[in-house]
Amino acid sequence: MAVEKDKLIEMYRKMVRIREFELRVAKEFAKGHIAGFVHLYAGEEAVAVGACTTLNLDDYITSTHRGHGHLIAKGGKTDLMMAELYAKKTGYCKGKGGSMHIADIDIGILGANGIVGAGLGIADGAALASKMKGTKQVAISFMGDGATNRGTFHEAVNLASIWNLPVVFIIENNGYAEATPITDTCRLADISDRAVSYGIPGKSVDGNDVLAIYETVAEAVARARKGEGPTLIECKTYRWAGHFEGDSITYRTKAELEDWKKKDPIPRFSKKLAGMGVLSEGGAVKIDQEIRDEIDSAVKFAEESPLPAPESTLEDVYA
Repeated sequence: MAVEKDKLIEMYRKMVRIREFELRVAKEFAKGHIAGFVHLYAGEEAVAVGACTTLNLDDYITSTHRGHGHLIAKGGKTDLMMAELYAKKTGYCKGKGGSMHIADIDIGILGANGIVGAGLGIADGAALASKMKGTKQVAISFMGDGATNRGTFHEAVNLASIWNLPVVFIIENNGYAEATPITDTCRLADISDRAVSYGIPGKSVDGNDVLAIYETVAEAVARARKGEGPTLIECKTYRWAGHFEGDSITYRTKAELEDWKKKDPIPRFSKKLAGMGVLSEGGAVKIDQEIRDEIDSAVKFAEESPLPAPESTLEDVYA
């Protein structure tokens, strides 16, 4: 599948933006500047960028507790995201959502979610609305491998199948559900094989190859827009950090991590772009620095932003 030069460069830019955002969040969290839990996405950038590049601005995504990458890939602003992590009034959710609950309805981000597997049903709802209104909008639901063993997974995928909804389910199989290896909870070599039981297409793809993901998801999105229903896609990847910042990570070896770092999706893509004559090494270095400057500005914005007023606690709350 041919991809325009500008789009390829933007894909690289977004992957670097995600990586630099996550590395900086790790540093600021370690300094005590960010409260609560954060779950970092470093190592998985190709999945979010490859998938979200197939979408239009008004298409939808539902995210997970490890959602920073999805939000940035869909067009989220790093200054507003950083302010939200700092619990500041200028954040996406006015400092009340934090890392696991950022949303931006204007660009189709229906929210990160602290409940494992909870985004699948929300994506079904958005896809059903699109179908009923005839808008041709598509929803992508991201989930980890752990979510595929929950009842919500079966319910959401089955419902999408029988109602022929325009939704794409993307499994980010990073090998672990918190500290539990996927090999302890699933006997399938490819989780996407479960698609056959719902009568929908299922595919597994290299989760560190952004172009392979883009091509696979683009095909699924095109099917959904044409009214041909959902697809289940498994992207095999790896998270560099622990389940959360502060995780002791005693459940995996350093050798395993180093093996996966050799498959780092960012230099892999950079090398490919250089070989294609799309982006030189110097061009990549320039983008890298521009993104680091952007993240510096995002942190400064967050640090200088005001905290929400105590009396605003019950504002924007619906029950």
